Amino acid sequence: MSTKLSNRQNHKNLPTNETVNPTSVSKETQADAQLEAAKEASKRRILLVDDDKDILGLLTQVLEHGGFEVSHALTGKDGLRMAIEQPPALALLDVGMEGMTGLELAQQLQAETIVPFMFLSKHGEIEIVRQATKFGAVGFLVKPVDPMQIIPSVESALARADDILKLRANETSLTNALLAGRETSTAVGLLMAKNNVDHLQAFEGLREYSRSNRRKIAEVAHDVLEAEKLLTSINQFFSAKKKTK
Repeated sequence: MSTKLSNRQNHKNLPTNETVNPTSVSKETQADAQLEAAKEASKRRILLVDDDKDILGLLTQVLEHGGFEVSHALTGKDGLRMAIEQPPALALLDVGMEGMTGLELAQQLQAETIVPFMFLSKHGEIEIVRQATKFGAVGFLVKPVDPMQIIPSVESALARADDILKLRANETSLTNALLAGRETSTAVGLLMAKNNVDHLQAFEGLREYSRSNRRKIAEVAHDVLEAEKLLTSINQFFSAKKKTK
């Protein structure tokens, strides 16, 4: 490596911005952004969160030399804000930071984002490693950091994170499909009762209406059920008024 890793003077001006309260962003929106980022062929952005500027400098140099784009934060709160505002492909968190620790930050990332994370911990912190596993970490780096292990560890963590993202996407698709199927089936049953037709006639009628209006059958089925709920609510309102007279 041509650049001396010991030269850290360029990292004295790392960002030290105070915390800004993170804006709530839906996990589905972040999932879409994350999956798009995962498709990029060469450069992938890593968020480093550590209060040790020397460690940040070392990790930044190695990762950038390896073709990664790197951003960094000196506090857990700033790291959370950055992860929410611009989700990275992976966050590398120091376990022993002052203030919000890496473990606490990991909990916040799980609650507010879908950003995968790995931990940086001291050698021999077995209990920390156990906790990190429970929190869903996709990898670990041990201090003192061996520069030769940084890239392989990050690549391995990214591969695992991609597998998890694909699994989540499949689960979301399956859930949506099942929900749409249940609503369509319920709407068909409702149309059968109201129009005195059989199952096939009700389904064909729903499908033809959807096609003529250039809409998906699941969307029309959803509207049918919502309209029925509204009508039921209105009828209940009038029934209640009659009873009070």
